[in-house]
Amino acid sequence: MVKADVVAAKLSDLSDRIARVRAHRKADASALGADRDALDLVSFNLMLCVQICADLASHVIADEGWAPAKNLPQSFGILAEHGILDAATAAAMGRAVGLRNVVAHGYGRVDAAMVHSASSTGLDDLDAFAAQLAAWTASRTQRA
Repeated sequence: MVKADVVAAKLSDLSDRIARVRAHRKADASALGADRDALDLVSFNLMLCVQICADLASHVIADEGWAPAKNLPQSFGILAEHGILDAATAAAMGRAVGLRNVVAHGYGRVDAAMVHSASSTGLDDLDAFAAQLAAWTASRTQRA
């Protein structure tokens, strides 16, 4: 069974990271690209947000005894298959892994437009992931 305290701690960390992205993002991509410190802070915190979500997905999959995912995007699909995430959120989180990989592995220069987009519209996907996982965890805790 999923450990609610582990999920709660990671969701709290996710919330903090999302707030840090909101605090440092800029009004447009050119302003973000011109401020390397802000670009680094936003990129790094977005990467950590996606990693926290991936860690949570792996935690749920392992604790529930489901077959492991072959890759990070698939882990979100598994959560959707089991009714934890809706399909749109799972797909968005799967795409977010691409940004995480660019930042984490240094695949070329981080694109300010991509980071700006993620820091503007992508935060809704992170919020949706957190809300859906929290609701599922709460429902499991109430049944136990």
